[in-house]
Amino acid sequence: MSSQVIEDAITAGRDVLHTEARALGRMADELGAEFAQAVEILTGLKGRLIVVGIGKSGHVGRKMAATFASTGTPAHFVHASEASHGDLGMITQDDCCILLSNSGESRELSDVIGYTRRFNIPMIAITRAPNSTLGSRADIVLALPDVPEACAIGMAPTTSTTASMALGDALAVAVMRRKGFNPERFHVFHPGGKLGAQFLRVADLMYTGDMLPLVAEDTPMSDVLMRMTGTGYGVAIIIEGQRLTGIITDGDLRRNMDGLMTRRAADVATRNPKTIQPDALVSEAVAVMNGKKVNALCVVDAAGNVQGMIRLHDCLRAGVV
Repeated sequence: MSSQVIEDAITAGRDVLHTEARALGRMADELGAEFAQAVEILTGLKGRLIVVGIGKSGHVGRKMAATFASTGTPAHFVHASEASHGDLGMITQDDCCILLSNSGESRELSDVIGYTRRFNIPMIAITRAPNSTLGSRADIVLALPDVPEACAIGMAPTTSTTASMALGDALAVAVMRRKGFNPERFHVFHPGGKLGAQFLRVADLMYTGDMLPLVAEDTPMSDVLMRMTGTGYGVAIIIEGQRLTGIITDGDLRRNMDGLMTRRAADVATRNPKTIQPDALVSEAVAVMNGKKVNALCVVDAAGNVQGMIRLHDCLRAGVV
């Protein structure tokens, strides 16, 4: 590519981003009481949030419904045309509808508008035209900024869809805050993938019971080696009763090779090893292991009793980095 072609492409990209950024800034500055009213309705919702749109607004609506659903507000998307052919039955009087239309005159929305008015279902409009058919019949109007689309001919939905999506995010986050939606509840809706891994607890991954390489302080080192070999963890956990008193690693074995087989576990163990509690996040355990340059941590309760063991390898395999 010539330098002129490269420069033209970069200029076009910057123009779009600057245009849309200005629209978002203006919308943020103009956000008012209507937004707070919408948040109030959505926070106290007994049923579900129903998001309705057509065309590009429909694509935005699907994303909006997914964002609300994942942050504690039951929601789903209803296609405006399908609503007229039976899907209106998905909307109940306990629900609230958000209808999206840049012009506010999308004729496919007319049946949904009429249905919400007939059954007194709260309806929030997101539109650039507050005085449109949609805007004039809505309970609350969240107005998009009246600015040009960012495309070269000023017609393709670009600025308007970006603004609609951002406004949906703003609503979802504001409702999320009002509800006190915390990381534990977030994990309930995001158990898979990297997000889910970040909220795993140590108790979810730790080894317990017969899988633990537990030995008493007076255990001969020959038996300790057998226990370490049998579990394959490269570590032995030294206990007195159930209380952790030390740990033996491969490094401890190398440092005590002279007369090793004549000793007992208490003679070789490293005292006061770093530990973690079962309800800690796995990401915290990984941070401790990386900081101490160890591959495993003993898991203990508040009294110092051994509950389990967690290994760095298993944390990484679960997707926690």
